[in-house]
Amino acid sequence: MPKTTKEVKKSAKNAVKTSDLARPTAPITIKIWGARGSLPSPLSPPAVEEEFRSLFDAFFEQGFKSKKDISKFISSLPKHRLGGFGGNTLCVEVNSPKQQLIIDAGSGIRLLGYEMMQGPCGRGTGEAHILFTHFHWDHLVGLPFFTPLFIPGNKIHVYAVQDNLPEVFKVLFKKPYFPVSLEQLPAKIEYHRLTPREAKMFSDLKVTPYQLDHPDPCWGFRFENSEKVYSHCVDTECKRVSRAQLGPDLPLYQNVDLMVFDAQYTLVETLEKVDWGHAAASMGIDLAIREGIKKVLFVHNDPASSNEKIAAAEAQARRYYEAEIKSSKKSNLPFHEVDWAFAQEGDTYELR
Repeated sequence: MPKTTKEVKKSAKNAVKTSDLARPTAPITIKIWGARGSLPSPLSPPAVEEEFRSLFDAFFEQGFKSKKDISKFISSLPKHRLGGFGGNTLCVEVNSPKQQLIIDAGSGIRLLGYEMMQGPCGRGTGEAHILFTHFHWDHLVGLPFFTPLFIPGNKIHVYAVQDNLPEVFKVLFKKPYFPVSLEQLPAKIEYHRLTPREAKMFSDLKVTPYQLDHPDPCWGFRFENSEKVYSHCVDTECKRVSRAQLGPDLPLYQNVDLMVFDAQYTLVETLEKVDWGHAAASMGIDLAIREGIKKVLFVHNDPASSNEKIAAAEAQARRYYEAEIKSSKKSNLPFHEVDWAFAQEGDTYELR
């Protein structure tokens, strides 16, 4: 028999308690809670209806006929047809065996907050640590809906290189923008200033901020634990291309196991939108090939881009990458192969 709503909720709650909140055993684990850029972009009801119609058509066109064929059909679908890439703006969770860190507070942080409520934060005995790359709205919009902020006893640590972090919070939690003032928040907020290019230890995670190429100052972060390295490089136009140009920020891209990189535009769009502060996947691929980065995930998809357009950009990047391989082989030059993909909201990656 199908489960009741109450049973489904209980099952989901138990699943969160037993798996999602368990401490990771990998040196670094990354989860994408929001992969969209600039503005949250949920699918409209007509768009959802059209997608359902398209899937039903494909089901029968491929020769499937019965209920038992559904699983086989679903497994055959490309990821942009099966849920798409997600509509929440940037929020990435970084975990080690001893530490949880959150990067940015886009709309994706709302769902992360719900999960954290199943642990100490739900009992008013928890702490959260949020690192901010910069303060554009798409990286802040979820913060007023981060439930642990509203639980007495919780402590929320916030970090940024920029020195105006306290002023940002005062504006965000202020009428008429939000009904709850900063002074009324039940949780305690502690502000921390990060020093550019200077490492800070968070238990077993070492974090170093490096500057990105963005119209307003924006900082990427390098996370290190047990010789594993994750680099967060989002909201960057990648104007500084060579090692000499990158200068003191070059370490952000060296000896990296996983890099999350900005790919809001296609290569042509980057030429049309100079100084908008965003890149194309091909730029991240070039950087990864040159610096020996093992894996790259592309995020910050444009809010106007449909799942089909993002998939087309991914296919374009694949053609570019394959052309680079072919060119290197033809010239008999060494080539560093990179494992890369466009990330989906909800994706989790372990660095082992």
